[in-house]
Amino acid sequence: MSITAQLRDSVRLPGGESLVNGFAFEGRYGGARRALLRGGGRLEVWDLDRLFAGEVEAVAGFAAPWPGWEHGGHSVSPDGAFAVFSGQRAVRAVGAGGETVWEYRHGCWGPELGHPHSGDEQEVCRGLEHGSCRVSDDGRVVWAHVIGDDCLEYWVVLDAADGRELARLPLDSAAAGSQHLSHPDGIHMGLSIGMGQDGILLHWARWDGERLTAWDLNETMDRILADVHPGHRGYLTVEHYGADLRLHALDGDALATAVPEAEEYWDYGCGFVDADTVIASTVDGAEDPDRAGHWLLDARSLEIRGQVTYPDGPATGCVRPLGDGTWLTYDGRTGTLDRWSAHRVVIGRPDSPA
Repeated sequence: MSITAQLRDSVRLPGGESLVNGFAFEGRYGGARRALLRGGGRLEVWDLDRLFAGEVEAVAGFAAPWPGWEHGGHSVSPDGAFAVFSGQRAVRAVGAGGETVWEYRHGCWGPELGHPHSGDEQEVCRGLEHGSCRVSDDGRVVWAHVIGDDCLEYWVVLDAADGRELARLPLDSAAAGSQHLSHPDGIHMGLSIGMGQDGILLHWARWDGERLTAWDLNETMDRILADVHPGHRGYLTVEHYGADLRLHALDGDALATAVPEAEEYWDYGCGFVDADTVIASTVDGAEDPDRAGHWLLDARSLEIRGQVTYPDGPATGCVRPLGDGTWLTYDGRTGTLDRWSAHRVVIGRPDSPA
């Protein structure tokens, strides 16, 4: 069945490709949905609801602390007062005026064992490997994936006020990169660690103020954490090579699975359009336009409802679902961010009824 997409909004947002096709989206359920766009030595924060309402300026900007370091997953506090940067040798909180609020030092992500530093604290060493961080939805702690001086990797919980380490979990990983995703219950945090051809590690944890409790879904080392929604207790994953999508309970049990048609595979762009609907893409349109597609699925059974058709032609690239009945696509030719729905909805926050 073919499902026609309706264009709800369209705005220019240079650099918005990383919002749709990358990790620049930071959603806080019940709060702001933001694009964190890097460029010119700064991290710019765009409130998506304000952007589509006509406010074409970033709501905040933070100076990047390490010249030449372009990697890492960064985060901004819920109130926008500070940003936390995941660096090559430290996690640093930076205020709106560019001042350092605190810094948590760790080992170097550079891939050469025992490689020397020049003594210059701003030096960036060879390599693309990096960690990530995430400010909790209540703004009290920072979760960070770091590497220790012993060259082992850790998942640490830091006090958001002063960077003091509250807890740490040793990880059996050799990361190329990682990304955090907070659960809308406000309690649990997910961590997806990419290790290139060696697979994917997926961890969940919670911090109750005294104890860190964690578990993983790493028996097969092939599940990429894709999305969460307040209408679901669990989460959505995609297999490393796109063989299937899977809906999980929070403890990892599989609740539903979707397998693409023969000779196709799911791309990494997928997630909850709303509590009842998942959108997923097959194959990047730039690679094979004839096989590209965006598909709507039932959010509980993952049964495919139909393929999305767009007014101006076939789908290309990935999608960014917003959880409120709409999703985003990006046109790299025009720098335009488009917001779509499959039916008439009332645009609101992710926890608002569609």
